[in-house]
Amino acid sequence: MTKNIYKGRIVNLNLETVTLPNGATVELEVIHHPGAAAAVPLKDARTVILIRQYRHAVGGYIYEIPAGKLHSGEDPRECALRELEEEIGYKAGVLELVSSAYTTPGFTDEVIHIYKATQLQRGKQNLGHDEVLAIAEFPLERTIAMIREGIIKDAKTIVGLQCVYLQLLGENIGEE
Repeated sequence: MTKNIYKGRIVNLNLETVTLPNGATVELEVIHHPGAAAAVPLKDARTVILIRQYRHAVGGYIYEIPAGKLHSGEDPRECALRELEEEIGYKAGVLELVSSAYTTPGFTDEVIHIYKATQLQRGKQNLGHDEVLAIAEFPLERTIAMIREGIIKDAKTIVGLQCVYLQLLGENIGEE
């Protein structure tokens, strides 16, 4: 049985009565989300463009990779390309999927598709009225240190940066 508690612009919250694989019947609060896409923008082989965005839910500014919610029926690649240009003002010549991850599977079905964006060319930044952000460039190695130091705390950003870093590390090991 499903009871809709809230239907919003971004999420729908349901109270769902389900029978678990162990036979127990429980009531779960489940947020249904259309999914999202993000991109790790590499200005060159070693330079990442991040955004420092204001997020009310966490009480301030955090570092993130460009990302956004999928429109109904939208291909995640198209979403990643759109968000990249809207948020940082760059278009990607090459977009490569590095990971798809559940954001918080304990209560939502949201999946985020994370891409590596390369061969960047200038486009036109077009921020929404609710987007407050600044753009910052960092060496990829520095972003990994920022994760260790607790400066970067956003999960999609951590996953994306680490996947791209490990991919680059693997390519460099192959060259030796």
